[in-house]
Amino acid sequence: MKKTTFQVLLFLTVLPALVVAQTGKVLDNQSLKSKILKSDRKFAIYLPPDYETSQRTYPVLYLLHGAGDDHTGWVQFGEVLHIADRTIAEGKATPMIIVMPDANTGRRGYENDVKGEWRYEDFFFEELMPFVEKNYRIKAEKRFRAISGLSMGGGGTFTYALHHPELFSSACPLSAATGPVSTEDAKTRLARTNQTATDDELQAYFNRQSVLNLVNNIPDNQKKAVRWYIDCGDDDFLYEGNSLVHIAMRKKEIPHEFRIRDGGHTWTYWRASLPTVLEFVSAAFHQF
Repeated sequence: MKKTTFQVLLFLTVLPALVVAQTGKVLDNQSLKSKILKSDRKFAIYLPPDYETSQRTYPVLYLLHGAGDDHTGWVQFGEVLHIADRTIAEGKATPMIIVMPDANTGRRGYENDVKGEWRYEDFFFEELMPFVEKNYRIKAEKRFRAISGLSMGGGGTFTYALHHPELFSSACPLSAATGPVSTEDAKTRLARTNQTATDDELQAYFNRQSVLNLVNNIPDNQKKAVRWYIDCGDDDFLYEGNSLVHIAMRKKEIPHEFRIRDGGHTWTYWRASLPTVLEFVSAAFHQF
């Protein structure tokens, strides 16, 4: 009896340490040198609970912040550590690495600018992805790679997955900015940041950054290349753009999940979205 009591007390003493050991880790001040952007670029990274104790490789989710935030937005306001740990512990998501880059330094945004002088998208694919996949134990295959983001980052999620469907198994734009709806709209948007363009440059920019245009021009053999989960609040000012993309996808017969929930353009909404995103991308990551 005494031995049993001692064992129980020992277990209760050790239990808190075991619980702590099951938490993941966020490194929020990582960086790499970018030749393309001619600067050091910051990123944050979430490592799942068993990363330090295993030698295996993990699927990866690239998680993009919105305008006004940086690579720490999802860490500080999105509570990515707590939400990812909990969703994995509940068995709803598979352990994964989450990479959160900074698109708010130098210039804001995930796109190449109209003149090709600031090439953030090229940096993302040619430097950031190879760097993290070399320096962390990441499965560098389409099936095990997904992308998501909110607002400006939702726009980046749309365009990156539409530009490179061969690289992502799943894409989850949240409250996404969907880009210009016409070349005139593109011209107006560029003027807000004091950018000018020739007619050819403007047309190329529109073709590249308009989500509606990209969806309407998806080749038939690419319609099922990416699993889509699109989520936007019913009070969000970007509701119309997301609805138009949904309608365009329906007309093109592109499979996708489209969710409208109660809420606006807020972190409360996006924190509630993140567990579903982790569960959705995990459906592609799992072995069958």
